[in-house]
Amino acid sequence: QVQLVESGGGSVQAGGSLRLSCVLSGRTFNRYSMGWFRQAPGKEREFVSGSNWSGGSTYYGDSVKGRFTISRDNAKSTVYLQITRLTPADTAFYYCSDTQRAVARTPELHDSWGQGTQVTVSS
Repeated sequence: QVQLVESGGGSVQAGGSLRLSCVLSGRTFNRYSMGWFRQAPGKEREFVSGSNWSGGSTYYGDSVKGRFTISRDNAKSTVYLQITRLTPADTAFYYCSDTQRAVARTPELHDSWGQGTQVTVSS
């Protein structure tokens, strides 16, 4: 059974930082690209970042480029999202996902999803 479990969310003030983690079980982690998406109330799920199987190729959504960094530890079956210089616009549920595609910026191209972790940024 495939399972993705996110952690690391919380409430922070604008300008702060958080590190999100996501552990994948039930699949061979290093065979999958990983992604992060986010969804705010009343809005569609938005692509945040993606990483290929090795972590050697990463890509970002325009709204987070330069502030967020994705990385992965294949030995721990874990993908991370370091988020910095947070603003209230970053408030959302953050989800990790897996995909067999090298690049996948839309949710329908991803296979499995975690339950999400809430990030709340106050001004």
